[in-house]
Amino acid sequence: MRRQLSEEKCNPFFLFSRLIVASLFLVMFSCQQEKVAPPKPVLPVPSEQQLQWQEMEVNAFIHFSLNTFTDKEWGYGNESPKLFNPVGFNPDQWMKVLKEAGFKGVILTCKHHDGFCLWPSKYTERSVKNSPFEGGHGDVVKAVSDACKKYGMKFGVYLSPWDRSRADYGKPSYIEYYRNQLKELFTNYGPIYEMWFDGANGGDGYYGGANEKREIDRATYYDWSTTLKMISAIQPNVLFFSDAGPDIRWCGNEQGYMDKTNWNTITTDTLYAGKAGTSRLLETGSPDGTSWVPGEVDTSIRPGWFYHPKEDSLVKTPEQLFHIYLTSVGRGSNLLLNVPPDREGLLNESDIKSLLGWKKLIDQTFATDLALNCKVKASEVRGDSPEYAGKNVVDGNKDTYWATDDGIKTGTLTLDLGEPKTIGYVTLQEYIKLGQRVKSFTVSAWLNGEWKQIAEGTTIGYKRILKFAPVKTDKVKVAILDSKACPVISRVSLY
Repeated sequence: MRRQLSEEKCNPFFLFSRLIVASLFLVMFSCQQEKVAPPKPVLPVPSEQQLQWQEMEVNAFIHFSLNTFTDKEWGYGNESPKLFNPVGFNPDQWMKVLKEAGFKGVILTCKHHDGFCLWPSKYTERSVKNSPFEGGHGDVVKAVSDACKKYGMKFGVYLSPWDRSRADYGKPSYIEYYRNQLKELFTNYGPIYEMWFDGANGGDGYYGGANEKREIDRATYYDWSTTLKMISAIQPNVLFFSDAGPDIRWCGNEQGYMDKTNWNTITTDTLYAGKAGTSRLLETGSPDGTSWVPGEVDTSIRPGWFYHPKEDSLVKTPEQLFHIYLTSVGRGSNLLLNVPPDREGLLNESDIKSLLGWKKLIDQTFATDLALNCKVKASEVRGDSPEYAGKNVVDGNKDTYWATDDGIKTGTLTLDLGEPKTIGYVTLQEYIKLGQRVKSFTVSAWLNGEWKQIAEGTTIGYKRILKFAPVKTDKVKVAILDSKACPVISRVSLY
């Protein structure tokens, strides 16, 4: 037996096969040794909840209350609850339309400035329990929350901090009242993805009969840190929106746009809801901000926030909504579009027609990514590793990306489409799990034997959509001109 083994070892084929096996092990070991480390995060970075929120992109705001029946925008606080009676109330209709129109979540105005509550709160008589709606047994909040679950939509709440009906507004007892109502909402109405509150804090009101103007110290009165800790203890995954976050920030206007420069970072230690003079900062964010607080663009499909019959002919057109989409989602923020139900408790036909026309425009425009799986040449690739190659920006996978070596803050991606194609839009996305980085970039097309710039921008963030005059080309070049650190680009799409 030993002689037979000795002969096999001397066999040339045996020796060659052993050499091949040894070489393979050596190659595998070498590859493991040379694995290129990913870029270090540029802090701050988004939480998992913020990432999931960013991917929702388009959510609906629902303003529906006594104001719907009084034709007001801001109720004074002395309107009778008996005015609230939407006899055709059908939140399933809302959700069916909103789902078809591409919305992912809904935020309901559970209480506006007039203090009327859309659920039977045990802490006040100013609620649906004292209205004719469903014989005083209705609960709008529960019905909307249930409809959201039925249609696969996330549910959020708006509870106005300012209450023009409360005699104790401005006193500590009101804060206790406000927190008790938040406990009701967050305990009884299922998962809530976003709590929305604004900077309308103090002014004239009925105040239980006082009919006066009251001012509060907006920086200290609400003691928001204590309130948010309380809510987080009930539902840890909720995101808080306000003028300054702490999780989602206001965009600084209600006209439907985020600034062309939009950093997801700001420093929040000197900001609070209602602070004057912050609009510009909230529109642009800060490249040196210490907290990740992405922007949300809130605007209405109508001139007002609540339904008014006279505005049925003033609903924004599909084309206007598409422009708003480009200046909100297309600038790295989420869009919160208000769609107010009418006095029947239904979304109005004018709004529905516009919403579905808008969705059709979006679908038609972005139906086919002309860059998907095309050839890509990168000027630099991190460690020459395929894990960070240029082809990653066109593979349709949000978790792959192109990156350069540390210290290289510029670079180009040249996309070869294979044949001339007409393009009018480019979409860029950063891999924001590693932070926001790009400060400026250009996009060029190969036209008549030379590169011609067709678009330019500053920040990218989660998503940047640029519209330009259509061109027919077979090559497109994206040039990162400046970045906080090595760029990490996860997607380049052409339409």
